[in-house]
Amino acid sequence: MSKNSEIKFVGQPILKQILDLINVVNIGALIQKHNSDRYYKAFKTRTQLITLLFGVFSRCDSMGEICEGLRAMGGKLNHLGMEKAPAKSTASDGLRNRDNAFFEDLYFRLVKQYQSFLSDSRTFGLTFKEVLLIDSTTIRLFSDILKGVGRNPKGDGKKKGGLKVHMLIDAIQSVGRFVKITAAKVHDKNFLKSLELISHSMIVFDKAYNYYHQFALWTKQKVYFVTRIKKNAVYTVIKTHTKGYRKKGMAKVLVDQTIELEYFPEDKMGKRQTKKKKKIRLRKVAYQDEKNRYFEFLTNNFDISAEEVAFLYKKRWGIELLFKKMKQNFQLHYFYGENENAIRTQIWCTLIAQLLMTVIQKMADTKKAFSIVATLVRIHLISMLDMVELLRSSTRKYKNVTSGPPGQLQLNLV
Repeated sequence: MSKNSEIKFVGQPILKQILDLINVVNIGALIQKHNSDRYYKAFKTRTQLITLLFGVFSRCDSMGEICEGLRAMGGKLNHLGMEKAPAKSTASDGLRNRDNAFFEDLYFRLVKQYQSFLSDSRTFGLTFKEVLLIDSTTIRLFSDILKGVGRNPKGDGKKKGGLKVHMLIDAIQSVGRFVKITAAKVHDKNFLKSLELISHSMIVFDKAYNYYHQFALWTKQKVYFVTRIKKNAVYTVIKTHTKGYRKKGMAKVLVDQTIELEYFPEDKMGKRQTKKKKKIRLRKVAYQDEKNRYFEFLTNNFDISAEEVAFLYKKRWGIELLFKKMKQNFQLHYFYGENENAIRTQIWCTLIAQLLMTVIQKMADTKKAFSIVATLVRIHLISMLDMVELLRSSTRKYKNVTSGPPGQLQLNLV
């Protein structure tokens, strides 16, 4: 028997159905906590949140496009709790002046509320309480907004500054558990100092975060990590456990060694406590994958197998995909404001939008790619359709409804 189902027309646009997912958080209490409505009579915090999320979901390039887009929605604004579309100048002032701390707090509260829903029962066969991934992505800006970084360009080129979004995610989730936004000139390793990790957890990150003093602290706390060793690392081989030879087209462990490195101990401010170096013993694993690529990993865990070390580092690709989703499906090439607070607010709203889209994708239990889900939501943002049914369906066709007025169309699914 063939299965037929219909997308039901509902009384609320898809944007309103998305915004309802935020109601798991007491926004009123959050507004009071940050006192974010002070000095604002017309452009309240809720209105700014709705305005920015509309811009992020619809991929508007400027605040002018957002306000004109909302104005064109006409009678549907009442569904969003708005009496009228905000003026461009009012929205721009709010974005520039309202502290981005409210949106940051809202994001983390939403993550906490949906954390169990987004988790699944997958395990990696490893005895860790949690497997966490760390990485960062740079959002480039002109240096008159933030201090320029990198080399001075030749000719008349303009030196660029930027923001760096550092993120910590659970390996079985697709949202950032801990996010920190810094200037691009801030070294990646400083992010590691901000983390509060439980013992017997595993953290995976690339070699940009190599920080031997932090590695020593984690080893004492029984917090484990896997990373890649830098090419210029200076170390002494203490013992070689495994040594093999490369074979074309075969994934295999080539070297498994205990090594010793030296580092300068630091105080809480990151300053060297003494000129005398300390030593730390770590494990180095050299690995060749099936594509003949060569990797050298560094870890403080001596109990798992060398193959598991390589497997864990491969899981780091999950956070790369997360950044790819964020940059490809949401507007981070153009910014709605010209100061740092406005840019941070837009980034936090983009992270909120990505979290809500991930929740929607799981609610619909769809096999559609994240980019397809984001596109469907963008196209039907103000359509009166059931959001979950729209994403769950596989085949769509329009047909005349015999019971309704002549010419009325209804979206049916097979």
